[in-house]
Amino acid sequence: MDTDGNWAGNYTYRARRLHRPATLDGVQEVVAAAPRLHVLGSRHSFNGIADSAELLSLDAWNATQDVVVDRVAATVSFGGGTRYGELAEVLRDEGLALHNLASLPHISVAGAIATATHGSGVRNGNLATAVAALEVVTSTGEILLVARGEADFDGMVVALGALGAVTRITLDVEPAFDVRQRVFEDLGWSALYGHFDELMSCGYSVSVFTRWRETVDQVWVKSRADEAGPEDLFGAAPAAVDRHPIIGLDPTPCTPQRGRPGLWSDRLPHFRMGFTPSAGEELQSEYLVPRRHALAAIEAVQALAGRIRPLLLVCEIRTVAADRLWMSTSSGRDSVAIHFTWQRRQAEVEGLLVELERALAPFEARPHWGKLFLARAADLAPCYDRHADFVRLVERTDPRGAFRNDWLDRHVLGGP
Repeated sequence: MDTDGNWAGNYTYRARRLHRPATLDGVQEVVAAAPRLHVLGSRHSFNGIADSAELLSLDAWNATQDVVVDRVAATVSFGGGTRYGELAEVLRDEGLALHNLASLPHISVAGAIATATHGSGVRNGNLATAVAALEVVTSTGEILLVARGEADFDGMVVALGALGAVTRITLDVEPAFDVRQRVFEDLGWSALYGHFDELMSCGYSVSVFTRWRETVDQVWVKSRADEAGPEDLFGAAPAAVDRHPIIGLDPTPCTPQRGRPGLWSDRLPHFRMGFTPSAGEELQSEYLVPRRHALAAIEAVQALAGRIRPLLLVCEIRTVAADRLWMSTSSGRDSVAIHFTWQRRQAEVEGLLVELERALAPFEARPHWGKLFLARAADLAPCYDRHADFVRLVERTDPRGAFRNDWLDRHVLGGP
Protein backbone atom coordinates (compact mmCIF):
# COMPACT_ATOMS: atom_id res chain seq x y z
CA MET A 1 0.00 0.00 0.00
CA ASP A 2 1.44 3.39 -0.95
CA THR A 3 -0.07 5.21 2.04
CA ASP A 4 1.14 3.23 5.02
CA GLY A 5 0.90 5.66 7.92
CA ASN A 6 -0.90 8.67 9.33
CA TRP A 7 0.33 12.23 8.88
CA ALA A 8 2.10 12.37 12.24
CA GLY A 9 3.95 9.10 11.67
CA ASN A 10 2.86 7.43 14.91
CA TYR A 11 0.43 4.91 13.36
CA THR A 12 1.06 2.39 10.57
CA TYR A 13 -1.99 0.98 8.82
CA ARG A 14 -2.14 -2.79 8.65
CA ALA A 15 -4.04 -2.75 5.35
CA ARG A 16 -2.18 -4.04 2.33
CA ARG A 17 -4.66 -2.80 -0.27
CA LEU A 18 -5.81 0.76 -0.91
CA HIS A 19 -8.72 1.33 -3.31
CA ARG A 20 -9.07 4.67 -5.09
CA PRO A 21 -12.29 4.51 -7.11
CA ALA A 22 -13.04 7.59 -9.17
CA THR A 23 -16.83 7.12 -9.48
CA LEU A 24 -19.79 6.33 -7.25
CA ASP A 25 -20.28 3.04 -9.09
CA GLY A 26 -16.67 2.20 -8.32
CA VAL A 27 -17.20 2.87 -4.62
CA GLN A 28 -20.25 0.62 -4.59
CA GLU A 29 -18.32 -2.22 -6.25
CA VAL A 30 -15.40 -1.98 -3.82
CA VAL A 31 -17.60 -1.76 -0.73
CA ALA A 32 -19.87 -4.65 -1.70
CA ALA A 33 -16.92 -6.94 -2.47
CA ALA A 34 -14.57 -6.27 0.45
CA PRO A 35 -14.91 -8.52 3.53
CA ARG A 36 -13.54 -5.78 5.80
CA LEU A 37 -12.70 -2.20 4.86
CA HIS A 38 -12.69 1.37 6.13
CA VAL A 39 -12.59 4.78 4.51
CA LEU A 40 -9.26 6.60 4.76
CA GLY A 41 -9.59 10.38 4.92
CA SER A 42 -6.77 12.89 5.24
CA ARG A 43 -4.93 10.67 7.79
CA HIS A 44 -5.11 13.26 10.57
CA SER A 45 -6.22 10.76 13.19
CA PHE A 46 -3.72 9.51 15.76
CA ASN A 47 -5.17 6.05 16.32
CA GLY A 48 -6.57 3.06 14.45
CA ILE A 49 -10.08 4.42 13.90
CA ALA A 50 -9.66 4.33 10.09
CA ASP A 51 -7.74 1.03 9.81
CA SER A 52 -8.95 -2.26 8.31
CA ALA A 53 -7.89 -5.14 6.10
CA GLU A 54 -8.59 -2.94 3.06
CA LEU A 55 -8.82 0.84 2.81
CA LEU A 56 -10.91 3.05 0.55
CA SER A 57 -9.81 6.57 -0.39
CA LEU A 58 -12.01 9.10 -2.18
CA ASP A 59 -9.13 11.39 -3.13
CA ALA A 60 -9.27 10.32 -6.78
CA TRP A 61 -12.41 12.41 -7.19
CA ASN A 62 -11.88 16.03 -8.17
CA ALA A 63 -12.58 17.83 -4.92
CA THR A 64 -14.24 20.85 -6.49
CA GLN A 65 -16.26 19.17 -9.21
CA ASP A 66 -19.99 18.76 -8.80
CA VAL A 67 -20.21 21.27 -5.95
CA VAL A 68 -23.82 22.42 -5.74
CA VAL A 69 -24.84 25.60 -3.93
CA ASP A 70 -28.53 25.93 -3.06
CA ARG A 71 -29.10 29.54 -2.04
CA VAL A 72 -32.77 28.96 -1.20
CA ALA A 73 -31.95 26.16 1.22
CA ALA A 74 -28.68 27.88 2.27
CA THR A 75 -26.64 24.72 1.71
CA VAL A 76 -23.68 23.41 -0.26
CA SER A 77 -23.23 19.77 -1.29
CA PHE A 78 -20.05 18.09 -2.53
CA GLY A 79 -18.14 14.83 -2.80
CA GLY A 80 -16.93 12.88 0.21
CA GLY A 81 -13.22 13.32 -0.54
CA THR A 82 -13.26 17.11 -0.17
CA ARG A 83 -11.08 18.93 2.36
CA TYR A 84 -12.11 22.09 4.18
CA GLY A 85 -9.47 24.24 2.50
CA GLU A 86 -10.70 23.15 -0.93
CA LEU A 87 -14.34 23.76 -0.04
CA ALA A 88 -13.50 27.20 1.37
CA GLU A 89 -12.09 28.28 -2.00
CA VAL A 90 -15.38 27.42 -3.72
CA LEU A 91 -17.45 29.15 -1.05
CA ARG A 92 -15.25 32.25 -1.25
CA ASP A 93 -16.17 32.65 -4.92
CA GLU A 94 -19.85 32.28 -3.98
CA GLY A 95 -19.69 34.83 -1.15
CA LEU A 96 -20.62 32.15 1.38
CA ALA A 97 -19.19 30.71 4.58
CA LEU A 98 -19.42 27.83 7.03
CA HIS A 99 -20.25 28.66 10.63
CA ASN A 100 -16.89 27.43 11.92
CA LEU A 101 -13.66 25.65 11.06
CA ALA A 102 -11.21 23.50 12.98
CA SER A 103 -7.58 24.47 13.62
CA LEU A 104 -6.48 22.85 10.35
CA PRO A 105 -8.01 23.44 6.88
CA HIS A 106 -6.10 20.35 5.68
CA ILE A 107 -8.58 17.82 7.10
CA SER A 108 -11.30 16.07 5.11
CA VAL A 109 -14.86 17.19 5.75
CA ALA A 110 -16.15 13.61 6.01
CA GLY A 111 -13.48 12.63 8.53
CA ALA A 112 -14.03 15.73 10.64
CA ILE A 113 -17.77 15.31 10.96
CA ALA A 114 -17.47 11.55 11.56
CA THR A 115 -15.31 12.23 14.64
CA ALA A 116 -17.13 15.36 15.93
CA THR A 117 -14.08 17.50 15.24
CA HIS A 118 -14.68 21.07 16.30
CA GLY A 119 -13.63 24.65 16.15
CA SER A 120 -14.27 26.93 19.10
CA GLY A 121 -16.91 29.29 20.41
CA VAL A 122 -19.43 29.27 23.23
CA ARG A 123 -22.28 29.50 20.70
CA ASN A 124 -20.70 27.39 17.97
CA GLY A 125 -21.52 23.72 17.57
CA ASN A 126 -18.84 21.39 16.25
CA LEU A 127 -18.38 20.93 12.51
CA ALA A 128 -20.82 18.01 12.40
CA THR A 129 -23.70 20.27 13.45
CA ALA A 130 -23.57 21.93 10.01
CA VAL A 131 -24.51 18.68 8.27
CA ALA A 132 -27.91 18.90 6.57
CA ALA A 133 -27.77 15.64 4.59
CA LEU A 134 -25.53 12.68 3.79
CA GLU A 135 -25.16 10.09 1.03
CA VAL A 136 -23.70 6.84 2.37
CA VAL A 137 -22.74 3.63 0.56
CA THR A 138 -23.47 0.76 2.93
CA SER A 139 -21.73 -2.62 3.01
CA THR A 140 -24.27 -4.09 0.57
CA GLY A 141 -23.36 -1.43 -2.00
CA GLU A 142 -26.72 0.28 -1.42
CA ILE A 143 -26.89 4.08 -1.49
CA LEU A 144 -28.49 5.46 1.65
CA LEU A 145 -29.72 9.07 1.68
CA VAL A 146 -30.48 10.73 5.01
CA ALA A 147 -31.41 14.31 5.87
CA ARG A 148 -31.79 16.35 9.04
CA GLY A 149 -35.05 15.59 10.80
CA GLU A 150 -35.32 12.01 9.53
CA ALA A 151 -35.16 8.96 11.76
CA ASP A 152 -31.60 8.02 12.78
CA PHE A 153 -30.09 11.16 11.23
CA ASP A 154 -28.67 12.25 14.58
CA GLY A 155 -26.96 8.87 14.86
CA MET A 156 -25.56 8.82 11.34
CA VAL A 157 -23.57 12.07 11.30
CA VAL A 158 -20.92 11.34 13.94
CA ALA A 159 -20.67 7.71 12.84
CA LEU A 160 -16.92 7.05 13.25
CA GLY A 161 -16.83 5.37 9.84
CA ALA A 162 -18.88 2.47 11.21
CA LEU A 163 -21.91 2.75 8.92
CA GLY A 164 -20.41 2.99 5.44
CA ALA A 165 -18.59 5.24 3.00
CA VAL A 166 -19.83 8.85 3.00
CA THR A 167 -19.79 9.81 -0.67
CA ARG A 168 -21.67 13.11 -0.57
CA ILE A 169 -22.23 15.73 2.11
CA THR A 170 -24.59 18.69 2.36
CA LEU A 171 -23.68 21.48 4.80
CA ASP A 172 -25.44 24.61 5.98
CA VAL A 173 -23.90 27.85 4.72
CA GLU A 174 -24.32 31.54 5.54
CA PRO A 175 -23.17 34.82 3.99
CA ALA A 176 -19.40 35.27 4.07
CA PHE A 177 -17.99 37.28 6.96
CA ASP A 178 -14.65 38.76 7.95
CA VAL A 179 -12.77 37.98 11.15
CA ARG A 180 -10.10 39.80 13.16
CA GLN A 181 -7.64 37.72 15.14
CA ARG A 182 -5.70 39.00 18.15
CA VAL A 183 -3.25 37.17 20.38
CA PHE A 184 -2.77 38.11 24.04
CA GLU A 185 0.18 36.89 26.08
CA ASP A 186 0.97 36.02 29.71
CA LEU A 187 -2.51 35.81 31.19
CA GLY A 188 -2.44 35.22 34.93
CA TRP A 189 -3.97 31.98 36.19
CA SER A 190 -6.03 33.96 38.71
CA ALA A 191 -7.54 35.90 35.80
CA LEU A 192 -8.39 32.68 33.96
CA TYR A 193 -10.06 31.13 36.99
CA GLY A 194 -11.77 34.35 38.04
CA HIS A 195 -13.07 35.38 34.61
CA PHE A 196 -13.31 32.09 32.72
CA ASP A 197 -16.79 32.58 31.24
CA GLU A 198 -16.04 36.19 30.23
CA LEU A 199 -12.72 35.13 28.75
CA MET A 200 -14.13 32.33 26.63
CA SER A 201 -17.02 34.56 25.48
CA CYS A 202 -14.95 37.59 24.48
CA GLY A 203 -14.81 36.58 20.80
CA TYR A 204 -16.57 34.49 18.18
CA SER A 205 -13.89 31.82 18.75
CA VAL A 206 -11.38 31.77 21.62
CA SER A 207 -8.42 29.45 22.25
CA VAL A 208 -6.28 29.41 25.39
CA PHE A 209 -2.75 28.01 24.91
CA THR A 210 -0.72 26.92 27.90
CA ARG A 211 2.33 24.86 28.83
CA TRP A 212 1.09 24.77 32.45
CA ARG A 213 3.74 27.21 33.67
CA GLU A 214 3.58 30.36 35.82
CA THR A 215 1.20 32.15 33.44
CA VAL A 216 -1.01 31.18 30.51
CA ASP A 217 1.15 31.59 27.40
CA GLN A 218 -1.37 32.90 24.86
CA VAL A 219 -5.07 33.58 24.27
CA TRP A 220 -6.15 33.69 20.62
CA VAL A 221 -9.33 35.72 20.15
CA LYS A 222 -11.12 35.56 16.79
CA SER A 223 -13.84 38.21 16.51
CA ARG A 224 -16.24 38.82 13.66
CA ALA A 225 -15.21 42.08 12.01
CA ASP A 226 -18.67 43.60 12.56
CA GLU A 227 -18.36 43.03 16.32
CA ALA A 228 -16.03 44.80 18.72
CA GLY A 229 -13.20 42.57 19.89
CA PRO A 230 -11.28 43.10 23.15
CA GLU A 231 -8.42 45.60 23.22
CA ASP A 232 -7.13 44.24 26.53
CA LEU A 233 -7.73 40.97 28.30
CA PHE A 234 -7.62 40.85 32.09
CA GLY A 235 -4.02 42.00 32.24
CA ALA A 236 -2.71 39.92 29.32
CA ALA A 237 -0.62 41.94 26.85
CA PRO A 238 -1.47 42.11 23.12
CA ALA A 239 1.25 40.39 21.08
CA ALA A 240 3.38 42.84 19.11
CA VAL A 241 4.16 40.27 16.39
CA ASP A 242 2.42 37.20 14.95
CA ARG A 243 2.76 34.09 17.08
CA HIS A 244 2.74 30.32 16.68
CA PRO A 245 0.74 28.37 19.31
CA ILE A 246 3.91 26.40 20.11
CA ILE A 247 6.39 28.80 21.67
CA GLY A 248 9.57 29.16 19.61
CA LEU A 249 8.19 27.97 16.27
CA ASP A 250 8.05 30.20 13.17
CA PRO A 251 4.56 31.78 12.87
CA THR A 252 4.64 31.79 9.06
CA PRO A 253 2.30 28.75 8.80
CA CYS A 254 -0.25 30.49 11.05
CA THR A 255 -3.18 32.62 9.96
CA PRO A 256 -2.66 36.42 10.20
CA GLN A 257 -3.09 38.10 13.58
CA ARG A 258 -2.75 41.58 15.19
CA GLY A 259 -6.32 42.55 14.31
CA ARG A 260 -5.90 42.53 10.54
CA PRO A 261 -9.34 41.67 9.10
CA GLY A 262 -9.64 38.78 6.69
CA LEU A 263 -12.14 36.31 5.32
CA TRP A 264 -13.58 33.72 7.73
CA SER A 265 -11.64 30.91 6.05
CA ASP A 266 -8.34 32.79 6.48
CA ARG A 267 -8.77 33.48 10.20
CA LEU A 268 -10.89 30.79 11.89
CA PRO A 269 -8.24 28.04 11.43
CA HIS A 270 -4.99 28.49 13.31
CA PHE A 271 -2.96 27.28 10.31
CA ARG A 272 -2.89 28.11 6.63
CA MET A 273 -3.49 25.64 3.84
CA GLY A 274 -0.25 24.80 2.04
CA PHE A 275 1.92 24.71 5.18
CA THR A 276 2.77 21.87 7.54
CA PRO A 277 0.22 22.30 10.34
CA SER A 278 1.11 22.45 14.02
CA ALA A 279 4.51 20.84 14.74
CA GLY A 280 4.27 18.01 12.20
CA GLU A 281 5.71 15.03 14.07
CA GLU A 282 3.60 15.01 17.20
CA LEU A 283 0.87 13.21 19.12
CA GLN A 284 -2.46 14.64 20.15
CA SER A 285 -5.01 13.85 22.85
CA GLU A 286 -8.15 15.75 23.76
CA TYR A 287 -10.86 15.46 26.40
CA LEU A 288 -14.18 17.30 26.47
CA VAL A 289 -15.91 17.93 29.79
CA PRO A 290 -19.26 19.61 30.55
CA ARG A 291 -18.77 23.35 30.79
CA ARG A 292 -20.03 23.32 34.37
CA HIS A 293 -16.99 21.18 35.29
CA ALA A 294 -14.47 23.24 33.30
CA LEU A 295 -12.57 24.91 36.14
CA ALA A 296 -12.44 21.78 38.29
CA ALA A 297 -11.15 19.78 35.32
CA ILE A 298 -8.52 22.41 34.51
CA GLU A 299 -7.40 22.36 38.15
CA ALA A 300 -7.11 18.57 38.01
CA VAL A 301 -4.90 18.81 34.93
CA GLN A 302 -2.84 21.59 36.47
CA ALA A 303 -2.15 19.31 39.44
CA LEU A 304 -0.36 16.99 36.99
CA ALA A 305 1.68 19.81 35.44
CA GLY A 306 4.99 18.39 36.65
CA ARG A 307 4.27 15.12 34.83
CA ILE A 308 2.79 16.81 31.75
CA ARG A 309 5.40 19.46 30.96
CA PRO A 310 8.29 17.14 29.94
CA LEU A 311 6.11 15.54 27.22
CA LEU A 312 4.08 18.55 26.13
CA LEU A 313 4.42 20.89 23.17
CA VAL A 314 1.30 22.90 24.01
CA CYS A 315 -2.18 22.52 25.49
CA GLU A 316 -5.23 24.30 24.06
CA ILE A 317 -8.49 25.00 25.91
CA ARG A 318 -11.61 25.74 23.84
CA THR A 319 -15.41 25.77 24.17
CA VAL A 320 -17.99 23.91 22.04
CA ALA A 321 -21.77 24.35 22.12
CA ALA A 322 -24.10 21.44 22.86
CA ASP A 323 -25.72 19.41 20.07
CA ARG A 324 -28.11 16.47 19.56
CA LEU A 325 -25.83 14.11 17.63
CA TRP A 326 -25.70 10.74 19.40
CA MET A 327 -21.95 10.13 19.44
CA SER A 328 -20.78 13.73 19.38
CA THR A 329 -18.40 14.62 22.19
CA SER A 330 -20.68 17.60 22.89
CA SER A 331 -23.92 15.64 22.69
CA GLY A 332 -26.40 17.08 25.17
CA ARG A 333 -23.99 19.44 26.90
CA ASP A 334 -22.04 22.65 26.40
CA SER A 335 -18.43 21.54 26.58
CA VAL A 336 -14.90 22.67 27.26
CA ALA A 337 -12.15 20.86 25.36
CA ILE A 338 -8.68 20.37 26.83
CA HIS A 339 -6.39 19.48 23.96
CA PHE A 340 -2.81 18.23 24.29
CA THR A 341 -0.16 18.36 21.57
CA TRP A 342 2.57 15.97 22.72
CA GLN A 343 6.08 15.20 21.68
CA ARG A 344 6.17 11.98 19.69
CA ARG A 345 7.11 9.77 22.64
CA GLN A 346 4.13 7.44 22.49
CA ALA A 347 4.95 4.94 25.22
CA GLU A 348 5.59 7.73 27.73
CA VAL A 349 2.48 9.65 26.64
CA GLU A 350 0.29 6.57 26.99
CA GLY A 351 1.71 6.01 30.47
CA LEU A 352 0.75 9.57 31.38
CA LEU A 353 -2.73 9.15 29.86
CA VAL A 354 -3.49 6.54 32.53
CA GLU A 355 -3.08 9.26 35.16
CA LEU A 356 -4.72 11.97 33.07
CA GLU A 357 -7.84 9.94 32.31
CA ARG A 358 -8.11 8.92 35.96
CA ALA A 359 -7.93 12.59 36.99
CA LEU A 360 -10.60 13.62 34.45
CA ALA A 361 -12.98 10.70 35.06
CA PRO A 362 -14.97 12.50 37.81
CA PHE A 363 -15.82 15.23 35.30
CA GLU A 364 -17.48 12.95 32.71
CA ALA A 365 -14.66 13.46 30.22
CA ARG A 366 -15.20 12.26 26.65
CA PRO A 367 -12.07 11.74 24.53
CA HIS A 368 -11.93 13.08 20.99
CA TRP A 369 -12.51 10.05 18.77
CA GLY A 370 -9.61 10.81 16.43
CA LYS A 371 -6.95 11.44 19.08
CA LEU A 372 -4.82 9.23 21.29
CA PHE A 373 -6.67 7.88 24.36
CA LEU A 374 -6.98 4.68 26.39
CA ALA A 375 -10.61 4.42 27.57
CA ARG A 376 -12.50 1.31 26.41
CA ALA A 377 -16.09 0.92 25.20
CA ALA A 378 -17.31 -0.13 28.64
CA ASP A 379 -15.87 3.09 30.10
CA LEU A 380 -17.29 5.35 27.41
CA ALA A 381 -20.77 3.87 26.90
CA PRO A 382 -22.18 5.50 30.08
CA CYS A 383 -20.96 8.89 28.81
CA TYR A 384 -23.40 8.79 25.86
CA ASP A 385 -27.17 8.60 26.41
CA ARG A 386 -27.72 7.16 22.92
CA HIS A 387 -24.77 4.75 22.90
CA ALA A 388 -26.99 1.63 22.83
CA ASP A 389 -29.04 3.14 20.00
CA PHE A 390 -25.85 3.78 18.03
CA VAL A 391 -24.68 0.17 18.48
CA ARG A 392 -28.06 -1.05 17.20
CA LEU A 393 -27.84 1.37 14.26
CA VAL A 394 -24.42 -0.03 13.32
CA GLU A 395 -25.71 -3.60 13.51
CA ARG A 396 -28.75 -2.75 11.39
CA THR A 397 -26.90 -0.68 8.76
CA ASP A 398 -23.86 -2.96 8.47
CA PRO A 399 -25.13 -6.44 9.39
CA ARG A 400 -22.07 -8.20 7.96
CA GLY A 401 -19.70 -6.01 9.96
CA ALA A 402 -17.68 -4.90 6.96
CA PHE A 403 -16.92 -1.48 8.48
CA ARG A 404 -16.13 -2.74 11.98
CA ASN A 405 -12.51 -2.89 13.01
CA ASP A 406 -10.48 -3.70 16.10
CA TRP A 407 -10.41 -0.06 17.22
CA LEU A 408 -14.19 0.34 17.02
CA ASP A 409 -14.76 -2.90 18.91
CA ARG A 410 -12.30 -1.89 21.61
CA HIS A 411 -13.30 1.73 22.14
CA VAL A 412 -16.88 2.15 20.89
CA LEU A 413 -18.95 -0.91 20.08
CA GLY A 414 -17.61 -3.44 22.55
CA GLY A 415 -17.28 -7.09 21.64
CA PRO A 416 -14.71 -9.86 21.86
